Amino acid sequence: MPKTARALLQLPPATAAAIEKLGADLAVARLRRKESLKTWATRMGVSVPTLQRLEAGDSAVGIGIVATALWLIQRDGELGRLAAPEHDQGAIEMGVREAVELGRARARASAEARTRAAPKKD
Repeated sequence: MPKTARALLQLPPATAAAIEKLGADLAVARLRRKESLKTWATRMGVSVPTLQRLEAGDSAVGIGIVATALWLIQRDGELGRLAAPEHDQGAIEMGVREAVELGRARARASAEARTRAAPKKD
């Protein structure tokens, strides 16, 4: 029995569900094209059991196999956008927080410099 990677055992439930849906959607795409498992697997360069695992939502199926399946249905172009920095909401929010903090730090430094530079009243 193959050893399961720890990362696969720790998949968040929503991510595991999304992978299962992707597999089911790929199965629907194959069936709508009236392709058999054998023909589709041959076109992908994989075995029928591997294709069955993909369609069942097995998270251990390699990303290259997933990419090939997406290519067959002309959806592989989406791969380049999945983790694009301009869509990384967490990093965008982090950048905004850092910019706000930088602005506050500069405002404090400016206020302190004005206070030091102000002439003392006797």
